[in-house]
Amino acid sequence: MLEKIEAIKLKYDEIEAQIADPAVMSDMKRYIKLSKDYKSLQPIMDAFEKYKNILANLDHAKEIVYNEKDEEFRAMAKEEVETLSRQKDQMEDDIRLLLVPVDPEDAKNAVVEIRAGTGGDEASIFAGDLYRMYNKFCENRGWKVEMVDFTEGTAGGFKEVIFDVSGEGVYGIMKYESGVHRVQRVPQTETQGRVHTSAATVAILPEADEFEVEVKASDVRKDTFCSSGPGGQSVNTTYSAVRLTHVPSGIVVSCQDEKSQIKNFEKAMKVLRSRLYELEHQKYLDEISKKRKTMVSTGDRSAKIRTYNYPQSRVTDHRINLTMYNLAVVMDGDVMPLIEALQLAENAEKMKEAVS
Repeated sequence: MLEKIEAIKLKYDEIEAQIADPAVMSDMKRYIKLSKDYKSLQPIMDAFEKYKNILANLDHAKEIVYNEKDEEFRAMAKEEVETLSRQKDQMEDDIRLLLVPVDPEDAKNAVVEIRAGTGGDEASIFAGDLYRMYNKFCENRGWKVEMVDFTEGTAGGFKEVIFDVSGEGVYGIMKYESGVHRVQRVPQTETQGRVHTSAATVAILPEADEFEVEVKASDVRKDTFCSSGPGGQSVNTTYSAVRLTHVPSGIVVSCQDEKSQIKNFEKAMKVLRSRLYELEHQKYLDEISKKRKTMVSTGDRSAKIRTYNYPQSRVTDHRINLTMYNLAVVMDGDVMPLIEALQLAENAEKMKEAVS
């Protein structure tokens, strides 16, 4: 373990020197990447310094136990040895966890896309329920949510809704929500009281900035149209909504949430960059998903990951066979216990890989 940390320390010092180099500072793309790498290594370096201090104090306390003649002083030193030994063991566990490879995208903001799947109107209503659940979840964590685009369902909810989430480590947490979410309940439109099964698809994309994805203006076709839905006087009166088509890939992105065409264009470009970035990122995800079943950020939109059963107030995550009977609490935004269980399972698999 110490050899690994020493190698990381050399890399850390090297990055620190490069960041201070004026030539690197003039290359913004390289400077941003190095800054991110430097920041990601900081927790390991901090833990290593703390660990070295514990080792030094432990050696000093042991020396007192072996050499001190005063029994009272020796007894105090023995207690100190026991305390520091426990701290040493805990720090070693913490450092091993910090040494587990981290997805370089985890620190990014995220673009969240929710689409109604099978189930007609009920699927749209469920997509709306998921949107409210994630909105509450983000609000509780102090994250900022910005609507990008939406298509309302005929009976409520959304056929499709896209929004940005910004904050600390958003993608690293939200990525566990990618996949098919299934609901079992009596729909509002059901007159016989029968339980139906419907579904909605959630896609979590790491947000890409302009330094990571260069989009040529000549590759993008821009169309404007009138906004629809809630939005005040500008709705259906001004061409503020924007639709971007990336000609080489065929990707189409719309944004109609802002009253300003310029702001809608900026938001749409952000989503377009993220979708283009995802095409490359997907290769990385496919590779690691072959190794880890709990790595849910595979982008496999057809994978059923979770079932929400209303009659039994049950939530089941199928990736780790976890069942909880607190559906109302989860739908009110308390998703973190599910995500933490997935993180724990994934870290266990990562640590196995590191050992093997």
